[in-house]
Amino acid sequence: MRVLITGGAGFVGSHLAEAFLQRGDEVTVLDAGTDHKVCHLLAQPRFRFVRGSVLDNKVLDWLVGEADLIYHLAAVVGVEHYVSNPLKVLQVNVNGTQNVLRAAFGHGCKVVFGSTSEVYGRNGRVPWGEDDDRVLGSTRVDRWCYATSKAVGEHFCFAYHRLGLPVTVLRFFNVYGPRLDSLCSGRVVSVFLGQALRQEPITVTGDGTQTRCFTYIADCIRATVAAGVQTGTEGEIFNIGTDVETKIVDLARLIVKLTGSCSEIRFVSHAELYGSRYEDVPRRVPDVSKMRKILRVEAMTPLAEGLRHTIAWFRAQGVEQTGAAVGYAFGS
Repeated sequence: MRVLITGGAGFVGSHLAEAFLQRGDEVTVLDAGTDHKVCHLLAQPRFRFVRGSVLDNKVLDWLVGEADLIYHLAAVVGVEHYVSNPLKVLQVNVNGTQNVLRAAFGHGCKVVFGSTSEVYGRNGRVPWGEDDDRVLGSTRVDRWCYATSKAVGEHFCFAYHRLGLPVTVLRFFNVYGPRLDSLCSGRVVSVFLGQALRQEPITVTGDGTQTRCFTYIADCIRATVAAGVQTGTEGEIFNIGTDVETKIVDLARLIVKLTGSCSEIRFVSHAELYGSRYEDVPRRVPDVSKMRKILRVEAMTPLAEGLRHTIAWFRAQGVEQTGAAVGYAFGS
């Protein structure tokens, strides 16, 4: 099988490329960024890296025309982007998804769309089932532009599905693991790890009682592959993750313990970090019964075990010898 992964040189995409190569498939990665996270795959004859953008319809039509299965993971992600450049978030995430779906429809190729737990917004009734309501804040608050962009992408997916395109939507819940982000930037795990490994204060926003369900990358990839290769997943949405809740302050404490760090935990307000353009979500918990029943996958990796693997990978990169931390933590 020939698999195209947009955004395939990113965190999830690089692991997904590995998984399909291990199956014996051919993998093409389209990514506008560097090949750093897939450099170990470049010599493999069944792997191809194409530097380009999902905003380039000519490139997309060429690559989609050669594919049997598409994973659309390319997106602008991260709180720092929601707050600093919401226009780019909306342009890439909405227009890029339209482009991928349009090309796939023209070639009759199945698409698995990488969405997010963010689409549920601040719905207070957890756990969230795939058909539960979305509860978002004001459009004046930039924090919601990412959730909105992904929800629009889902609407386009189902609009094309009504026209006959096989589409599956995956909502990822706080995936972490080796090759996550640069330390001290991106998601909360990489921010906390960077601060702990460099013996700096770990900055927890709010009082730290907000919860997340942290999903180890290997568990995420098993479900993601299944969603693409199994029949009967078309036209469906799947929460991808674990339903084990962890308080953000407990995550900070666990990382301090596992790294052997002397870092203290420092609480800072959301306004201090992001001003009025950010709102936090108190609890984010998926109902993963559909993932278990249909995809036949369960996220089994305990948080401590997954963090040990992640810490070991970052330490192998020599991160503790690099510069000072420049990030803050958030719970998404």
